[in-house]
Parts: sequence; C-alpha cells; structure tokens
Amino acid sequence: MQNQKKTYTNPFLVLSAILVICFFINISLGSVYIPLKEVFNSLIGHETSQEAWQHIIQNYRLPKAFTAIIVGSGLGISGLLMQTLFRNPLAGPFVLGISSGASLGVALVILGSGLFGGIFATLFISKWGIVLAASLGSFLVLLSVMMVSLKIRDTMAILIIGLMFASITAAIVSVLSYFGSAQQLQQYIFWGFGSLGNLSWDELFILFLIYALGIVFSIFSIKPLNTLLLGENYAKSLGLNIKKSRLIIIIATSLLAGTITAFAGPIAFIGLAIPHLTRQVFNTASHKVLLPAVFLFGAIVMLVCDSISQIPNSDYTLPINAITSLVGAPVVIWLLVRKQKMVF
Repeated sequence: MQNQKKTYTNPFLVLSAILVICFFINISLGSVYIPLKEVFNSLIGHETSQEAWQHIIQNYRLPKAFTAIIVGSGLGISGLLMQTLFRNPLAGPFVLGISSGASLGVALVILGSGLFGGIFATLFISKWGIVLAASLGSFLVLLSVMMVSLKIRDTMAILIIGLMFASITAAIVSVLSYFGSAQQLQQYIFWGFGSLGNLSWDELFILFLIYALGIVFSIFSIKPLNTLLLGENYAKSLGLNIKKSRLIIIIATSLLAGTITAFAGPIAFIGLAIPHLTRQVFNTASHKVLLPAVFLFGAIVMLVCDSISQIPNSDYTLPINAITSLVGAPVVIWLLVRKQKMVF
C-alpha cells in the first residue's frame, strides 16, 4: 500500500497544480480579459485596479469556475461508477435514464406550458421551476430503476431497463416537440446545450450540498467497486451484499448526475470519456486511486472546455456541450489508438 501511494504521489501533485492553473486561467479569460495578477488579488480579498473587474470575478466568473469543477468531477465520477457496476466501457452517468428523465421534466414545463395557465405557467417557466422539473423527472426515473433493481438480480438487465426508460422519455419529448411552438422549441434547445454560467451563489450552494452527498456515497462504494471488478459471483463469495452495494452506487450516480443535469443541463462526453482518460494515464483498476484521479481530470477538462467556449475577448459563447465533445473525443481516440488497448 505504501508503494502504491508513493507511485501515484507525483501524478496527483501534477494534476493538482494543473487544476489550480486552469482555475485561474478560466477566471481571467472571457469577453473581458482580466490579468492573472488582478484575479489573484481579488481572490485574496484585495481590490482590483478596476471596480468592474471585481464585480465580474466575484459574481460571475468565480461561481462559473466552481460550477465547472463540480460538473466535471461529478459527471466523471458517476461515469466511473456506472462503467464498473455494469462492466461496460460504453456506460456513462446517464445510462439509467437520469438525463432523459430530466429532459422530460423540462420538456413538460417548456413545451407543455400551454397545459398550465396563469400563475402556474409563470412559476414553472422560471429558472427554479425548470430546475425543479428536471430534478423531479430525474427522481421519478431513478425511483423506477431502483424499484426494478431490488427485484432483478442481473445487473445487465438493469442497464437495458434504464435504456428502455430513456427511449420512452425520448419518445414523449418528441411528441411534445412536434406540438411545441418555435419559441418553446428554441428555449428547450438552449437548455439542452448546457450552461455553467447561470448559477448564483445560492444555487451553487444547493448544488454543492447534494454533490457532496453524492461524493460521500461514492467514497463508501470504493471497496464494493473493487470487489465487483472480480465478477458478481466472486464478490458474493467474499461476502459482498450485491443488492445493497448496487443500490448505493445507483444512488451516488443519481445524486451527482441528476443534480448536475438539473442545474447545468445535460453535459455530454465528460461522464463517458473521463474515466477512460484516467485509466490510460494511471493504468490501474483500483478505485482508491481512480476516484480522486477522475475528480481531478474531470475538473481540469471541464475548466479547459469552459475557457474555450467563452471565446476570449469576444461577446460570443459557444454551447459547452459542443466543446466538451469536440475537444475531448479526439483526445480519447488518440490515447486509445496509442495504447492499442482499453484498461478496464
């Protein structure tokens, strides 16, 4: 164990340093360039040269940077949990239909707003209404999957059922989209692009609390995850309660992926690819190493993608979903081709 700690100390130190650097660069870049020195002064409580810079950093860029860290690390970890649970390299945080449930909730609010009248329409179309709708949609799909998981022994059957729930919700969204107006469709599409810059400090605090709870469940899942790598039958012979462990892993994934989707929208690529990227670099199957490594990699990649999406010194902001796929997918393809095998 001591050798293992020594082996991975340097990579963790390097990744931590890169995360700090990316954090500062992310805050400094945007439509208004702010020198790194001014960013540092603002973060330690000193006044900046321009009062506007202080306002931009404290009320917009700092919450956005923290949101990027939460989104990247949370989706990366939930993707790692799902890939190990289902022993499927193509599994991601949304295979259980969590994202589809959130999308259905938002679609019912935005595209089906005509069903509600007066004060109800105003309430649900508000920012908190959309977050609440996405959360409820994710929760209902999660509840259905959890009920199924308690009755079914086969883990792969749960994966298929999750995909079926996703198909059902996607079909309902398609019907709602067909009858929706152009304005409603545009609003729903914009939500689907994902966004990191719309959260206030109060909203970020709520997101962090639920995110932290999901991280705690993930930490408690480390030993069961390592045991599940040996196969379910062997894990049972070691005394692992498969149903209980599976339930904890599903809850952890749902808390992380469901809450992030509710607050930031469906973010593509991160949950699927970050665990693979981490395995290629660390070359280990131990979740005691992979969990913190995925946390760092996910946060770094999300900060980089967000910095690119801002288009420095420009008023335009590209959809974060497009950037995560365009930047991340080629990197993973290159790593897999270079390694010529997938560590799993």
